[in-house]
Amino acid sequence: MKTITDFFRPHNSDVQDPPLTKLLFGNTAFAWVWLVLRVWLGYQWISASMHKLFVVDAAGNTLYGQFNPGWMVTGEALKGFWVGALATTPKTVIAIDWYRSFIQFMVDSQSYVWFAKLVAIGEFAIGLGLIVGAFVGVAAFFGAFMNWNFIMAGSASTNPLLFVVALVLILAWKTAGYYGLDRVLLPMLGTPWKVGYILHPQERKLTPQPVKA
Repeated sequence: MKTITDFFRPHNSDVQDPPLTKLLFGNTAFAWVWLVLRVWLGYQWISASMHKLFVVDAAGNTLYGQFNPGWMVTGEALKGFWVGALATTPKTVIAIDWYRSFIQFMVDSQSYVWFAKLVAIGEFAIGLGLIVGAFVGVAAFFGAFMNWNFIMAGSASTNPLLFVVALVLILAWKTAGYYGLDRVLLPMLGTPWKVGYILHPQERKLTPQPVKA
């Protein structure tokens, strides 16, 4: 009996990451791999945001001086997407009932007016953060969250691929921005569980190193 109770008694112990995981996600030797992935993913988000932020003419040229009213004013573009996702013919696009109820609530409350702006600006911010390497883990998380929402609303397209790439960058958050602003931002600001040298100037190093988990 004592053996059984000892087995289920809580013990404070750390489960170590596999060596391969440490090598891939915690070693700056692979930072160039994450650089390629994050710039590619960031470009996808920037490209997706352009036609939402600005008007695109018949020739496919982006008119940067004119905001797209369907996204940046009325939100009718997002409303059209939501209404299409809620359609039940020829078959249900949204398979999850609670998510369907959520989208229906957003339509009924006319939340598309402000939410469309959030989507357009959010896509641009995610892409910019990934490309310059600023808070890559956070940017990738919000990117994955948006991909997940698009998938839940019945829009597959490239979203599953972008979702997987974002998850990989989340895992590699410590080194994914090493060739970018995170090389300075992470040691300077730190994390919620370990503050950076901006609050402890005496610990500042000449060459900032990636934050260790």
